[in-house]
Amino acid sequence: MGRLIRYILIIQKLSGKTKYVPADELISYLTLQMELRGYEVGLSPRTLQRDIADIESMFEIEIKNRRGMGYYINEKVANADIRYEELILNFDLLTSLNNSAETSGFIIPEHHRPKGTESIPAIIHAIKMRNVISFDYKLIRKNNRLISKTVYPYFLKESLGLWYLVAVDDSDNQRNFAVDRIDNLTLLPDKFTRDTSIDPNSLFQHSYGIWDDETIPIEEIELSYSALDGYFIKATPLHSSQEVLIDNDEEFRIRLNLRITNDFVMALLARSNSLTVIKPESLKLRLNEIYHRALHRNSL
Repeated sequence: MGRLIRYILIIQKLSGKTKYVPADELISYLTLQMELRGYEVGLSPRTLQRDIADIESMFEIEIKNRRGMGYYINEKVANADIRYEELILNFDLLTSLNNSAETSGFIIPEHHRPKGTESIPAIIHAIKMRNVISFDYKLIRKNNRLISKTVYPYFLKESLGLWYLVAVDDSDNQRNFAVDRIDNLTLLPDKFTRDTSIDPNSLFQHSYGIWDDETIPIEEIELSYSALDGYFIKATPLHSSQEVLIDNDEEFRIRLNLRITNDFVMALLARSNSLTVIKPESLKLRLNEIYHRALHRNSL
């Protein structure tokens, strides 16, 4: 398993933004990443060359070394139809959250998980060791502008198939960062003292998804669905506060208490086919506006 992890890490590193990676830089990267995953290995240039030969044999990925530049993946690989981008989907998550990895051969990961999970092992390490971290962060709503952040990492949270870093900044404010938008992550030598009063179980208690805006009130929500949709909502409740009011062959009705955020509204839209909002009236109006705009855009 250790060798397989190195193979994937080599492919991942050489698939990055920089085409050429010098041997010493590649060895340093592999050494650090293996240590973060709990492996203590000594890597030499000969070991690297043997790994590269194994990669070509196993995965039909040809890696070459240009003198004075470094290693790179040859763009013209004969008779190779493997899509190695798919090979590393969820790989970091599996190896960092479950070091035993005996079950990895029996797990079928989802294939639309976003890129950027290579930061997860370093984030987990920083959380455990209480290292301050810095990184560049992409602001999607501001034309992908990059900003530099230095924060104290507290938790990793999964929400709707995405991973988020829950951190505290210098002003003691809690911030959430989408892991797939983090780049150039650096573990700083500075340590921080965790605020033990922050209870992970209470975070996001009244929200659906990642955003817990305290300026949004907690409301009582009543929703009605068809019996068929009700079966799925019982299996995967919308929220921990979900309470079943009616469950028969004609109707499935529930009560919730949470903040009505954009994430929650999008979740409701997914089952619009049978959804009836009983209350509050403001939620019904909000959905109506969305339906009207959608109908206008998609009118024949």
